[in-house]
Amino acid sequence: MDPRTQNLAQILVHHSARIDPGDRVAIEATTAAEPLVRALYREILSAGGHPYPLLKILHQNQELLTYGKGKQIAHIDQLRHQAYQEFESRIRIYSSTDPQELSGFPSSKQALFQQSSSPILMTQLERGARDEFKWVTTLFPTEAYAAQAGMKLEQYQDFVYGSCLADQDDPVQIWQEIKEDQDVRMKLFDGHDLVKLQGPNIDLELSIKDRKFINCYGINNMPDGEIFTGPVESSLNGWVRYTYPAVYSGVLVKGVELEFENGKVIRASAQEQEEYLLRLLDSDPGARYAGEFAVGTNTRIQQFTGNILFDEKIGGTIHIALGSGYPETGSANVSAIHWDMICDMREDSSIKVDGELIYRNGEFII
Repeated sequence: MDPRTQNLAQILVHHSARIDPGDRVAIEATTAAEPLVRALYREILSAGGHPYPLLKILHQNQELLTYGKGKQIAHIDQLRHQAYQEFESRIRIYSSTDPQELSGFPSSKQALFQQSSSPILMTQLERGARDEFKWVTTLFPTEAYAAQAGMKLEQYQDFVYGSCLADQDDPVQIWQEIKEDQDVRMKLFDGHDLVKLQGPNIDLELSIKDRKFINCYGINNMPDGEIFTGPVESSLNGWVRYTYPAVYSGVLVKGVELEFENGKVIRASAQEQEEYLLRLLDSDPGARYAGEFAVGTNTRIQQFTGNILFDEKIGGTIHIALGSGYPETGSANVSAIHWDMICDMREDSSIKVDGELIYRNGEFII
């Protein structure tokens, strides 16, 4: 086993999910992630927990959309839902061998598939906000993810493990130091109201009044590196043109441009997959409102890879998620979707808070 795989398992169990004796832990993955699943199984046992692998066969979602009918596609996974309702923890490992396997299906089927996960997502968010459910999401490097990122597998493995700090001697201590650095950055927003984002691809304002920023240092995502909140739902006004493709369920929507008025997306366009974009925006009333505003801070991630787990953390970017917000931030937005879209702020861009410049060209001014 690659020693970095074992290091990642230790980070996930002891730092991210913080497994205690007696914890029931669902391990979600495909069979392609067997090395990491095996390492996690051992590490959870050593921590006194009870590991429950919930493994999918390769291309399982593709099989479902190919041969399943409407009700079957929209059916809620009962085993996953029960685990989310009752277990103490969940570790999900993205491990696809074809990240775009659903892109060729009609958007109507893809929307049904997304709806099937809505109750599970809401359970995760609600129990997580109450500190009843310790969940974390990570990725196992496969050939397909490497190709998507434009890298050879060995190069991509270095990228993945490096961004998680699994190549370091004491990664848990480093993630703790990152937490302390990001605490300082969050104070620039604390107690303020109006956030103004300006640059070649954005002219947008939003309110963070009475909202709480969350410090992301490897608890729910690995890799991590961002600070985020739920903006006041009715406060977004202006426009944004997202620098990178917006990826959802393996579908790449390129050239997304949105215009907001009183919080709601009133105009939306895309250079590719516009129909898919518009269909998801009409999933439910909350899909056209923002549930998250965040600043990416992971300087080990500098390039777009087509995977939101990494791309939303790119140091020098911001992202705004349409749809469901995190209740612990104060967000009240509810939707079946949570779709992060990324805008690069590393050139001729700024963030002002109540008129004061706090961020310029991808870096905080501290």
